[in-house]
Amino acid sequence: MLASVSSLVQTNKRLDTDANIDPRSFEFKKNKFGKPEILWQSDESSMEWPLHFNISHTSSLIACGIAMDTPIGIDVEEKKRKTVKSILSLARRYFTPSEVDYLAKISDSDAQQKEFIKLWTLKEAYVKALGRGFSGAPFNRFSIQLETNSRIQISKAAKVCNDSASGCDYLSENWRFALAELNSSYYMSVCIEDNSRGFENDSVPLGLKVWKTIPFIEDTLVSGTDAVKLIT
Repeated sequence: MLASVSSLVQTNKRLDTDANIDPRSFEFKKNKFGKPEILWQSDESSMEWPLHFNISHTSSLIACGIAMDTPIGIDVEEKKRKTVKSILSLARRYFTPSEVDYLAKISDSDAQQKEFIKLWTLKEAYVKALGRGFSGAPFNRFSIQLETNSRIQISKAAKVCNDSASGCDYLSENWRFALAELNSSYYMSVCIEDNSRGFENDSVPLGLKVWKTIPFIEDTLVSGTDAVKLIT
């Protein structure tokens, strides 16, 4: 199964699926951190707004995030993914102290694991949107504030960044997130650059549409159905 996500930015620009572009004309490259990108020719004029994409997968699902004129990152994980080490042990290794404290306060082990996976997918989506990935933006350099029914916030981990020789200048807070549950079995996070900052109306939620795609057979819009539960 292929899950395709189309993320619409504040200005409501979107990819026209009927655009007169031959898919075979697309060429791809990797940035210095290994993130695949579309190679746009200097004389490319057939599309006004460059297409950005990102891909994630589990053993049974592929997710592709698509956005126009803005970087995007996506991550999908199984809700019941097994871990060799304990959740708190993994959190202490990869997360910030505030995130570890947040998880440590959750007494129920199943609930704790779910919150850990949510945080992991959000952090993964963010570093992929930055175009750096885990190796180029370690998780312990920034914190995700995950609270139900509120906008997801991101902040630098001051102590780690100050002590780091390379610094954290590449980290920024002008990003918008969506977190969803797919088919009651997966958590999916999407992150795009927030171009609404500084505008009078900057509270418009991230436009998100989700399709279930069977390659070469059918595309079914599943946003608003039981298959997609938007968490925040």
